[in-house]
Amino acid sequence: MAVKQVERKKRWYRKQKRQLSQTQTIAVGFLIMILIGTALLMLPIAAKSGEPTSFFDALFTAVSAGCVTGLVTVDTCTHWTIFGQIVILLMIQIGGLGFITIGIFFSILLRRKISLRERGLMQESVNTLQIGGIIKLAHKIIKGTFIIEGIGALILAIRFSFQLGIVKGIYYGIFHSISAFCNAGFDLMGYQEEYISLVPYSADIVVNITIMLLVVTGGIGFIVWDDVTRHGLKFKKYMLHTKIVLVSTAFLLFSGAFLFWVLERNNILAEKGILEQILCSMFASVTARTAGFNTVDLAKLTDAGKFLNVVLMFIGGSPGSTAGGIKTTTIVVILMYIWSNMKRTYGCNLFGRRLDSESIVKASAVFCTNLFLATAAVLFISAVQVLPVADVLLEVFSAIGTVGMSTGITRELLLPSRIAIIILMYCGRIGSLSFALSFTQKKRIAPVQQPVEQINIG
Repeated sequence: MAVKQVERKKRWYRKQKRQLSQTQTIAVGFLIMILIGTALLMLPIAAKSGEPTSFFDALFTAVSAGCVTGLVTVDTCTHWTIFGQIVILLMIQIGGLGFITIGIFFSILLRRKISLRERGLMQESVNTLQIGGIIKLAHKIIKGTFIIEGIGALILAIRFSFQLGIVKGIYYGIFHSISAFCNAGFDLMGYQEEYISLVPYSADIVVNITIMLLVVTGGIGFIVWDDVTRHGLKFKKYMLHTKIVLVSTAFLLFSGAFLFWVLERNNILAEKGILEQILCSMFASVTARTAGFNTVDLAKLTDAGKFLNVVLMFIGGSPGSTAGGIKTTTIVVILMYIWSNMKRTYGCNLFGRRLDSESIVKASAVFCTNLFLATAAVLFISAVQVLPVADVLLEVFSAIGTVGMSTGITRELLLPSRIAIIILMYCGRIGSLSFALSFTQKKRIAPVQQPVEQINIG
């Protein structure tokens, strides 16, 4: 009997060793979705020319859509047919919510029992701390998403219908609402001028405010949604995570808008009225943190304006959201840790709570990993071809932050540079640190530590 139990345990351990980890499952799932999207976009029916799109253009578009980035090598409106655009839209929706969330939602509809492993995958996908109540959270995410996207689509459809007609206005409303909420940045405004984004609507209050609200709502995170819906406007009852996200998001939005206005008021904002300047500044601050739309010509920004965008793109949105970047909580934890060290205080304290050391270590690792990847990519692309460094910086940080902003050099990138951008978009969506850890999670760590010796720092 004892021998059988030992054999059973051995088989169980071998099965666990062969099984993909949660992070690896998510990474592979995104890869499969991207490959399917690439195959569909290569079909002749997907392109308006009636000819198959090249593999790398289809791959670049599929990665950008699936990773909710928005960088494109071909204009979405003029190159893709309705079929191709719907493929892109579905990838945006799946990439924004996460295929794990959508899979669990269908399991709920089919009344299928959800295993503990699937619950763990959902927990990893939405980046929540507790596995308890995860199915209820998934239901709330799906329901909330369609309600918010539906309201946004209705408002935009009414606005676009005056210009495009009812049918096309409804289609444009749905497309841009999903794209904005998922922080994707794909648009269909190429019928006016290719790659123009929302520049024609720079003074349109309805379009600006609707897109901004959709972007911010999608970017604050599903965990924050859950906390706010449970406690209403009672700020003191919110989790520490929610407090950090809400305060840092508000600070970044308004400070970013003010800095953008200061840096560009004598440049691209010079000939605009005060209301349009405010709208453009706020829109630039909101969408730079992973949405990718723009109402001003990014190629005409000052170098200081471009660098401001780089900083905002690097920070990005919040954990467990449709946004990318290193996340608001990461930068707050690092800044508070630096501040506490400067003050020589014990621990890192915020809102009457002390942050655990693991959060500080993880925040530092995420910050450094993304910064090293972006730096390496800038050096690589600059070595491959001659382009303005400021434009390359914007392109690279836009890719790793899954933002989608570009000064227009995306179409000028050579194949090696495009592959680098593809890798950055993929890593940026699943998480650069998570992607790195997916190769090491199965490795055993020896229970032996090396001797300690101090070194000089700083």
